[in-house]
Amino acid sequence: MCNLYNATTTHEAMRQLFLPINDLTNRLTPQMDVFPDYPAPIGRKDANGDRELAIARWGMPTPPQFLKGDVDYGVTNIRNVKSPHWQAWLNPANRCVVPATSFSEYGKVPDPVTRKKPLHWFALNEDKPLFWFAGIWTSWYSVRKKKEGPVQADIFAFLTTFPNAVVKPFHEQAMPVILRTSEEIDIWMNAPAEEALQLQRPLPDNELIVLPQPKAEEEEPLLL
Repeated sequence: MCNLYNATTTHEAMRQLFLPINDLTNRLTPQMDVFPDYPAPIGRKDANGDRELAIARWGMPTPPQFLKGDVDYGVTNIRNVKSPHWQAWLNPANRCVVPATSFSEYGKVPDPVTRKKPLHWFALNEDKPLFWFAGIWTSWYSVRKKKEGPVQADIFAFLTTFPNAVVKPFHEQAMPVILRTSEEIDIWMNAPAEEALQLQRPLPDNELIVLPQPKAEEEEPLLL
């Protein structure tokens, strides 16, 4: 379920949808594919309750019963918000929003030549405007990579819900929770959990598309 998304946008676009803000990103302009444990921008509240843009690593702490060994690779997608493991991070202080312009899912049928499943990308439209995932974050001390050792890091993950008709042919169980407006962002960042979690619903079918697959480059004819 969505272990790769893209954030190709401008600092100003993030700022406008997340006003008022402080900025800890050094005015980052994201142009990136984001994989698990990669650093990426998030919008959150600081210790004073003011909004800020910050950088965190993708993957919240794994529930202890699912940990194998000392390395915690993190949980990138959260569906069961009723789990006691996630309850402590559903308060406004630990909610965040994650800027994105598209997200991906693998197709079900492998390519007959490469034998790899094709990667499909989803966006609001072909211009790939900015939206936000509804997420949670925390600061956590753990071993995320064996060669790195124990680290204190700000980390995040985003919520999922059941898929709409656009995503379901590719992933039958889930899709990310997407926020499109400043009003939805405000509810997620400030409302009591019962109200905020009403946003854990799929995007309407007519507000999401599968982006066209990139065409393979044609080989130039051999000149004899």
